[in-house]
Amino acid sequence: MAKFIIEGKRELHGDLYPQGAKNEALQIVSAVLLTPEKVTIDNIPEISDVLNLIDLLRNLGVKVEKLNKGHYAFEAKNIHVDFLKTPEFKNISSRLRGSVMILGPLLARFGKACLPKPGGDKIGRRRLDTHFLGFQKLGATFNFDTDQAFYEVNAQKLKGAYMLLDEASVTGTANILMAATMAKGITTIYNAACEPYIQQLSKMLNQMGAKISGIGSNLLTIEGVEYLTGTEHNILPDMIEVGSFMGLAAMTNSNIVIKNAGVDHLGIIPKTFSRLGVKYNINNDDIEILKQDNYEIETFIDGSIMNIADATWPGLSPDLLSIMLVVATQAKGSVLIHQKMFESRLFFVDKLIDMGAQIILCDPHRATVIGLNRQNNLRASKMVSPDIRAGMALLIAALSAEGTSVIDNIQQIDRGYQNLDERLNSIGANIIRLE
Repeated sequence: MAKFIIEGKRELHGDLYPQGAKNEALQIVSAVLLTPEKVTIDNIPEISDVLNLIDLLRNLGVKVEKLNKGHYAFEAKNIHVDFLKTPEFKNISSRLRGSVMILGPLLARFGKACLPKPGGDKIGRRRLDTHFLGFQKLGATFNFDTDQAFYEVNAQKLKGAYMLLDEASVTGTANILMAATMAKGITTIYNAACEPYIQQLSKMLNQMGAKISGIGSNLLTIEGVEYLTGTEHNILPDMIEVGSFMGLAAMTNSNIVIKNAGVDHLGIIPKTFSRLGVKYNINNDDIEILKQDNYEIETFIDGSIMNIADATWPGLSPDLLSIMLVVATQAKGSVLIHQKMFESRLFFVDKLIDMGAQIILCDPHRATVIGLNRQNNLRASKMVSPDIRAGMALLIAALSAEGTSVIDNIQQIDRGYQNLDERLNSIGANIIRLE
């Protein structure tokens, strides 16, 4: 198990370049299965989750060529669908939650797909009902082998349908969208997710010959086509990494410039950090987070305590609540963090409490943070990363703490952040990786 050894209380200074968006990459890379022609994708984050998905595609028969760092060409001409029944496939895909994204493309093109129960972060229940209910609406049959924990969908020919999603699931919307591109007739998806990831996927599919309208809204209409062609696509900067770097700068009292941040696609993320008192300037597509000795959490108009909660887009991404919770620990004032979507994502706060943070965990979804206003520094600690985002939050806490901290299980952090220790060390951090 790899670990980080982190020297705290170091002021950082310099430029950081966000990687390509992980969540977009998992969808875009899976979409290459929809066509036998070459698809070229740039700005792919070379993190373990994405690289494992690319390896999975290789095993399925996709020809993969690395053109440059983060720049890949894919050709899914000869797909070995029988690989889906092998123990090797089960072993690979069960460790990778992103593997669920291959279901829609395989179902659309080959009429069948199967998958073991996928892995990923341990952040509570993450049901897949939306995916399979959508496939069934398109005419697929669904079977779940409870003994083997194996999902299977089959369809002679998918047919367009109207559907109202039971939740605005990003991955569910993406999977159904990809399946519907080659279904016969018109498909209407209401209560669709409309995150930038879905918008990017929709634009790419249209470049391949799909007919998708309503992009950017929660009502998508897809006119099925017989064939999709190759294309080129460029992945957006990762808005979760941008938010993580904003939180890092605030906690370490540093001046950091996030270059090429994809400002137009960040939604309310910068504004939400400003509600925590974080000051920044936006210059074209760069965000400069200003050095602040103190920052103060806003209150509501009537003076009541600020409440920050996740929501479907254009609301705040749940992936950033862990970061904002950590930022609040050294702010002046108090805030209620409400994690609505996952019931286990706040359980890492016990590590922060051990470091000296003042946090009341109200229940699995809510935590109240009483900011220390930098009057008391967090203490160094030995911790274990439970998931990607909590791991990043603990790293930020360790970088701001007095003393030397250790974080075990950093493979979880590596799943979402590319060469993070190297990039942070380049602007003044002292992070040692021990394999």
